[in-house]
Amino acid sequence: MKDNKGFTLLEIIVVVFILSLLAAIVAPRIIGRTDDARIAEAKVQIKNFETALKLFKLDNGFYPGTEQGLEALIEQPAVGRIPAKYREGGYLEQKKIPADPWGNSYIYISPGLYGDFDIFSYGADGKEGGEGKDADIQSWDMQ
Repeated sequence: MKDNKGFTLLEIIVVVFILSLLAAIVAPRIIGRTDDARIAEAKVQIKNFETALKLFKLDNGFYPGTEQGLEALIEQPAVGRIPAKYREGGYLEQKKIPADPWGNSYIYISPGLYGDFDIFSYGADGKEGGEGKDADIQSWDMQ
């Protein structure tokens, strides 16, 4: 008898079928989770902004105004109410204001309609309102 090494065509077809079946079952679950991860990331970033804004207020006695924006957390404002005790190096470790997970800017309003300040992202569609992954992520809804 001849010593055959390698796989038969039937064995290869069975392996490809099994891998295809696994991909068909697992892929939709993984793909659907990217939207959830982006929403969670936006919520974490908003919480980080809230913490930095509270530190800003502890040092200066007020929150940055809307015209100063979140940029007041990385660079001392030159407009509006100028903070007297601004922390050297700013209030964010990254030294930049990150975009939301969809590449859009966060919106900051101070004084806010729902608190001392409001921070929000318009979600995946970049437009106000929406459902599911397109829903707005708002600081006042995460309390």
